[in-house]
Amino acid sequence: MRYLSGTAALVVLALMIPTAPGAAGVRRDGSGGRQEAFAQAARDYGVPESVLLAVSYLESRWDRNGGLPSVSGGYGPMHLVDAGLVGTRPAAPGERREGAAAGSGDRHGHHHGGHHGDGEDPRGDETRPLARPAAVPAPAAAPPEDTLRLASRLTGISPERLRDDPSANIRGGAALLADYRRRTGGEPGGAPADWYGAVARYSGSDDAGAAAAFADEVYATIRTGAARTTDDGEPVALPPDPSAVPPAPLTADLSGRLGLRRTAATPGPDCPPSVSCSWLPAPYKRLGKKGRYGNHDRYPGSRKIDYIVIHDGEGGYRSMVNAVRNPRYLSWHFTLRSGDGRIAQHLRAQDVGWHAGNWDVNSRSIGLEHEGYLAKGGAWYTEAMYRASAKLVRHLAGKYRVPLDRAHIVGHDNVPGTTRATVRGMHTDPGPYWDWERYFQLLGRPLSRAVRKGGRSVLILPRYAANRQRFTGCGGSGACPPQGASTVWLRTRPSADAPLVKDVGRHPKGRSTLSVYDHAARASAGQRYALAERRGDWTAIWYLGQRAWFHDPRGARTSARASGPLVTPRPGLSSVRLYGRAYPEPSAYPAGVKRQKLAPLQYAFRAGQRYSVGMSLRGSYLSAVTFDTAKHRVVVGDTVYHQIQFGHRFMFVRASDVVVVRS
Repeated sequence: MRYLSGTAALVVLALMIPTAPGAAGVRRDGSGGRQEAFAQAARDYGVPESVLLAVSYLESRWDRNGGLPSVSGGYGPMHLVDAGLVGTRPAAPGERREGAAAGSGDRHGHHHGGHHGDGEDPRGDETRPLARPAAVPAPAAAPPEDTLRLASRLTGISPERLRDDPSANIRGGAALLADYRRRTGGEPGGAPADWYGAVARYSGSDDAGAAAAFADEVYATIRTGAARTTDDGEPVALPPDPSAVPPAPLTADLSGRLGLRRTAATPGPDCPPSVSCSWLPAPYKRLGKKGRYGNHDRYPGSRKIDYIVIHDGEGGYRSMVNAVRNPRYLSWHFTLRSGDGRIAQHLRAQDVGWHAGNWDVNSRSIGLEHEGYLAKGGAWYTEAMYRASAKLVRHLAGKYRVPLDRAHIVGHDNVPGTTRATVRGMHTDPGPYWDWERYFQLLGRPLSRAVRKGGRSVLILPRYAANRQRFTGCGGSGACPPQGASTVWLRTRPSADAPLVKDVGRHPKGRSTLSVYDHAARASAGQRYALAERRGDWTAIWYLGQRAWFHDPRGARTSARASGPLVTPRPGLSSVRLYGRAYPEPSAYPAGVKRQKLAPLQYAFRAGQRYSVGMSLRGSYLSAVTFDTAKHRVVVGDTVYHQIQFGHRFMFVRASDVVVVRS
């Protein structure tokens, strides 16, 4: 590839930036725009412009985020941290933390920090239900550097303006980088590669490995370049500079040069070498004399991994890491930190975590918990965390042969309830603000790869930034701030005034709501559904046993045609039963292992309807009801199931009940 330099590359990249609705001429700060704000701040403080742009990209993708703080307490394009917010969740007046009354749809299972959701047993196995986990107080943490107020002292700009004004925020970030450069003995100016130490310090990490991983990602961004339109309509571009390669000595000993601690080597965290990862094991321990134990299970033999489950933790990194190391609490495999993408591993892939609320899914999955909050604003799942998470998932998927698609890389909100009684209380994270399209781009498997002209399936594919759906439940007046989302609303008729479709499991007596916590009438990016009908600017899919309509206008599509296997009830059946887990037939269980009931859910898959197939598998069950792993048994039957995209959550049908139709 022939690289352009300087202005020429900038012009080419700028022409590639998609224009957001209403973006033309938008200048919230009254200046020449965000691009000029970066250029001016870089000149004034002697910071290479590419360094300033790339650091901001890793922190916020240049977004303003509506003036709201991240989970790390950072504000604006440069993520200036207000240390007084760290460890707390700033809530709007009147915001509900646990959700509203039963049936409202404003219910979310906060399963860390002592907030376990009503109705969901994280182990998901009624043969050994898990009691409500005890609250686990987080240890006192050393406060992070208050970069917001440090930037205020360096620039003379008030903290309030640094929070609210993107141009001022960029100046504050430039002043910080210049200050960090001076602290390491450097001078203003110079080549971008000379600023590696300052960039690593800017990560805010207290760990040398995490700081280096952040800096490495910044310099990779400088080398490749980037261009996009921000959440408030500002076009910004970073021209590629392949020469930005820091000399090896700069990366060799950040702990000594920057005063950061260096994490001791641990026995092999299962992470790729390009991320910062530590081994902080969850305990496998007896609890009392009644056969109880925690906080995970050991799998006999070689465990097949079918899913990687994406969670948000509804809490901070330190509280989550502290909680998972308590034998009386829950467990998952990895925790990811927002500010710098730091990863902690708690379980080996061979171990079964208690995280998804469905024993069948738990026994076949790896769980990733991300620092963050479902209703706090999706843009503050930071770019650093998205990138670290995608690198980890790509590594795990390759090692354990997990396909990189939305049938196997799933959200906790896609996991089905195990019985009729548990459907209503299943968790709803990571929610509509997790950018699935962006995530799969980082995984190297863009969702658009599944697009096929003329297919009889529909792939949900809204443009995240422009897809500003209305949600309630974020606090204050009840309306969530306007921002991008990865989901579309589903209605009973092709009209914006039509009611939302009904979910008889989630709302047995009520209606679906617009709550950010209510997934009952939503389809998410990357999910494939059978096409039912099209009328004008509306498309209908088969969803929860009914036609469900979403707005899909010409020129601004929120879906794309796709192909793949579909299933329909076999001739002679008026309806097909659906299951929340793929358990074997009763005759498959050996003596001494309790037979698991094949409990159908409250939904109906009727003749004439079609649903997409994600995978096919033989029914299996892991019997693990004692601490003695020698007594754990894996039961595999002959019954074959198809995993289908029946609603927002996937479900299972017996292969003998349906006919596969190629699309």
